[in-house]
Amino acid sequence: MRALGIPFTERLIRLDASDFKTQLATVYDGSTVPVLVDGDTVVWESLAIVEYLAERFPDLNIWPQQQEARAMARAISAEMHAGFSALRSACPMNLGKRYSSRDRGDDCAADVSRVCSLWQKAREAFGENSDHPYLFGPFCAADAMYAPVVTRLDTYSIEVPDGVRAYMDAILGSEAFADWRNSALLEPWVFDEDEVDEVPIQNLRSTR
Repeated sequence: MRALGIPFTERLIRLDASDFKTQLATVYDGSTVPVLVDGDTVVWESLAIVEYLAERFPDLNIWPQQQEARAMARAISAEMHAGFSALRSACPMNLGKRYSSRDRGDDCAADVSRVCSLWQKAREAFGENSDHPYLFGPFCAADAMYAPVVTRLDTYSIEVPDGVRAYMDAILGSEAFADWRNSALLEPWVFDEDEVDEVPIQNLRSTR
């Protein structure tokens, strides 16, 4: 929404807050975030939110305009939403620190290989002939879905092919991502379970 200029007001609820469920209950009766509230309409789950926004703002490039590209964008977004558990487990999202490269297990390596393959296929098929640096040319929902993966590969200094690194740099250099990261770095709390390496090579919180 930020990348495509859709105005919204964010309400942050800490996941470890003692009243997390109570606060969330004022919005809907589930137990997960994010949740989008648009008047009387309440939508939860990331992909459902994306589809709602695509219907709500049909003139925006939330999904690619070309049918074949749109089909692939939806497929790889669904794969992201449901998969890559080894990568998620071995490399928790952590915008505040950067760690040195090391072996994080065969299952994690397999997830990374699959992610790189998907990005390369999307770029080769739909992005390379565009003036834009994202998966399908202009920024779309697939790029938003994979932004947390981009941060993991960057945070843990995971080696990727040059073309993949160029795509990562485009995401990391975008204004919307910078806003997201800067907001995260203002959060004072630290979750110990996400500090999987003892000594970072860079502490980004200390430089803000």
